[in-house]
Amino acid sequence: MDRQDVQKMGMRLLKKGHIGMVRLVFSRIGLLALLLLLQVALVLTAFILCEQYVPHLIILQGVFVVVMVIYLINSDFDPSAKITWLVFIMIVPVFGTLFLLYTRMDVGHRALRDRLRLFVDETKDALPQDERVLKELEETSPESAALDRYLNLTGCFPAYDHTEVSYFPLGEDKFEEMLRQLEKAEHFIFLEYFIIEEGEMWGRILEILARKASQGVEVRLMYDGTNEFTTLPYSYPKKLKELGIKCKAFAPIAPFVSTHYNYRDHRKILVIDGHTAFTGGVNLSDRYINREEVFGHWKDTAVMLKGPAARSFTLLFLQMWNIDEKEPEFGKYLNYPAEPVKEAPGYVIPYGDTPVDGYRVGEMVYIDILNRAKNYVHIMTPYLILDGELDTALRFAAERGVEVSIILPGIPDKKTPYALAKTHYASLIRAGVKIYEYTPGFVHAKVFTSDDKKAVVGTINLDYRSLYHHFECAAYMVDTPCIADIEADFAHTLAKCHRVTLEDVKNLKTGMKLRGILSKAIATLL
Repeated sequence: MDRQDVQKMGMRLLKKGHIGMVRLVFSRIGLLALLLLLQVALVLTAFILCEQYVPHLIILQGVFVVVMVIYLINSDFDPSAKITWLVFIMIVPVFGTLFLLYTRMDVGHRALRDRLRLFVDETKDALPQDERVLKELEETSPESAALDRYLNLTGCFPAYDHTEVSYFPLGEDKFEEMLRQLEKAEHFIFLEYFIIEEGEMWGRILEILARKASQGVEVRLMYDGTNEFTTLPYSYPKKLKELGIKCKAFAPIAPFVSTHYNYRDHRKILVIDGHTAFTGGVNLSDRYINREEVFGHWKDTAVMLKGPAARSFTLLFLQMWNIDEKEPEFGKYLNYPAEPVKEAPGYVIPYGDTPVDGYRVGEMVYIDILNRAKNYVHIMTPYLILDGELDTALRFAAERGVEVSIILPGIPDKKTPYALAKTHYASLIRAGVKIYEYTPGFVHAKVFTSDDKKAVVGTINLDYRSLYHHFECAAYMVDTPCIADIEADFAHTLAKCHRVTLEDVKNLKTGMKLRGILSKAIATLL
């Protein structure tokens, strides 16, 4: 099978990617509809059959709502999530309570959660920390060493030196380098992506993967199960097996237990032979490389790690891959040589975040950067849906004299999150935070830089999905040369932005203001 045949096969398979009506009906959407119908049925039944008892039922409902409010106030939910549940239960008590019970029971995800926790515990020492590196990091950046100690409470995230980091300011740049690096693979290729969609990008990558598999390279591909809603057929793993590629969907859509919000694999990871790794915001779809323009120019970023730090992404991939494997294997792939790059100053700490361990790793890293910044924090993010802690950290940094600048999209991909983001603008601007919108289009980058010394590039947005509900990953960098490249890209992007003023916020259209205000009640779902 030649290159064109493989590319055509990939596109032909992808065009069949749609979710059937039965699977949609029995997804979480179907469950929500069923619970709402149950609420309506109970209310109508009460009025028709028990008309004389309606006043008593209203009192009983009021007492029930009060009890649920007291329960929520004393629960371990974060404050914003409490608001969402309070609104649901006060408006539709039966529906809201049943849905809360369903969520708390975590139906369908217990096995996944327990299995992943087991792997994280069992592999905490899989990549031992080089004590020399940690000692040098403590001398160079003691606050980063302290952060690394926190990260290692949550998993196996050692700090590395002698790892070369390359920054890509656009998805097109990452794509071209991906193709070059994939051609060099000799032993294994691991890919873990949130979205895969037909087109030039995936077609060219698939051709290389199939060819490498035919040459004896082990190729594994994992994508998030929500792809089955829109872009990939349920049978796609079986089809790729014909090309010699091991493929699976993470948390595929299942009747009544699937969720569009929780436990989605939002990571973007490519690992080649254990010595080269990519991460960042770029999925495997043409819009990410501007071959398809949907929301104006798509601004995205990524990094490539070459050296020992790439092993951490190998481990992150294997932890997710092995969740449903009968005989999980880690050591073989972690022991492939990853030679240190001698001319690569600075330190790299790859890390992951999961919704199953009680740690909010992604948010804590961002807050740590904000709280320790002395001169500036520069941020690029597609969404701005903040909980109280992150909102306070942003304002506090600005109020103590740190330049805090945030670049957001000028053209939104989703109207409701876009409107909700604008509800944060006024308070942030008054605190001194500078907010910019990217005029040419949509910003999908997830970037933090601070004081010419620290940077994070990864998959973690400033929204509830990334910070609470999704599996995520990123690379934390200290004193790596690429930080200058990230800062240069921020300045270049800033030149194409409009700075938002309080007058702009005041003059927002009434419809957008209203949409933002109302969506605050369900912010934890956006």
